[in-house]
Amino acid sequence: FHVFFLFCFTTVFGTCSTLKLTAPSPSIHGTEGQPLILPIQYDVNASASGVQIIWLLERPPAPPACLLTSFNHTFIPDLEFQHKFTMHPPNASLLINSLHMSDEGNYTVKVNIQGETTMSATQKIEVSVDIRVSKPIIESEPSYGAVEYVGNLTFKCHVMKGSRVRYQWLKNGSLLPNRSTYSFSGNRSSFTISPVMKNDIGNYSCLASNYISKEESDSITPIIYYGPYDLRVISDKALKVGEVFTIANGESVRFDCSADSNPPNTCAWIQRGNNSTEIVNFGPYFKFLPERGGQKTVDYLCRAYNNITGKGEEAQFTVIITPIDPEKLIQTSSLFPLAAITGVSLFVIVSICFIFVWKKYQLNRAIQWKLQPRRPSTEYRRTPIYSGHEDAINDFGIYEFVSLPDSSAPHRVIAPGSNSLQVQDINGTIYEVIQFVPEQMQNDPQS
Repeated sequence: FHVFFLFCFTTVFGTCSTLKLTAPSPSIHGTEGQPLILPIQYDVNASASGVQIIWLLERPPAPPACLLTSFNHTFIPDLEFQHKFTMHPPNASLLINSLHMSDEGNYTVKVNIQGETTMSATQKIEVSVDIRVSKPIIESEPSYGAVEYVGNLTFKCHVMKGSRVRYQWLKNGSLLPNRSTYSFSGNRSSFTISPVMKNDIGNYSCLASNYISKEESDSITPIIYYGPYDLRVISDKALKVGEVFTIANGESVRFDCSADSNPPNTCAWIQRGNNSTEIVNFGPYFKFLPERGGQKTVDYLCRAYNNITGKGEEAQFTVIITPIDPEKLIQTSSLFPLAAITGVSLFVIVSICFIFVWKKYQLNRAIQWKLQPRRPSTEYRRTPIYSGHEDAINDFGIYEFVSLPDSSAPHRVIAPGSNSLQVQDINGTIYEVIQFVPEQMQNDPQS
């Protein structure tokens, strides 16, 4: 940032003389105990016989104090500040040897140029002295924690050293988001969560900073009491399907009751019968002993209770005792679908092969019959005609059904030039084999 001050003077000859002062910024931050330079440059486009520089310090309500005066590169310090301020050539810059908090204020430089006429320009710079922040310290109240949906938590952050400190809060390394349950103090050195919830659990830290430094505190994890949530019963051996556990007869099985809770729950195991209940164990787990396997189906209840939140939850489950190992049941149930699919597939394949062979056999038989020479019609006429039967055994045999050509029917002749042979008649002979095996013959081994 640059600030320019121009002074223009018109002489009788119409020329214009200018004086320009340049500063990098209207305000500068320094560090306590460190030197600081206030850089000021001046530029004039006219000949000068003398250059005077004056530095003043304003700290209201006290009147401005003259720090030093320089004329043609020879400066005369004020006796009060002779070891504190010096000129920093080649321009009008001022060097503050060692900063203290008392050096804060508005510094004003005035430059006078003597030539054909006298030109003047001034520039003001605000100086702030900052102290590096020390590592911040974070605390939470109350230190023993708070109950979910009931209690509040307040975090406070402070530094032993530092000036113009700005505070920021982080959760798990990220800036704390804005939430309706968060409220901050004016300088954000503290904030309160009201009420606390389970998702407020995390690592909180404080970031303290100013213009020249920044430091982060160690993280702190507040204690929040909650639960129980997601109560469930698990087993080391039993086969679980829904809320039913299947175990082998005589096998000792352990059941565990777990839930998301702080502090851990107190658990009670209850066996339920016909209109009666019995507490069988206290603690996070329960061991089903073989002597309890007399009953085939047993209903149990795990009751979890948080002593601080005053909340509880229950989980019901059923134990089924079977003489078969549950692991074998799993293997059998997994193999049954595969065996069924394999059996059906083999049945379909064998059926298709059987139909294919049967069709092929029928086709070959029909072709062989067509190739056989026809019997004369006189032979058909000599075939005796049977009607009725006295004994069913005598009816067993091969029967031929024949259709004879009609001599009075006209013959069909193919037109001349055709490659086809002459057809003598339009009738054909139909053969059908009927095989009948009576039950008596099947049962009689001598048949």
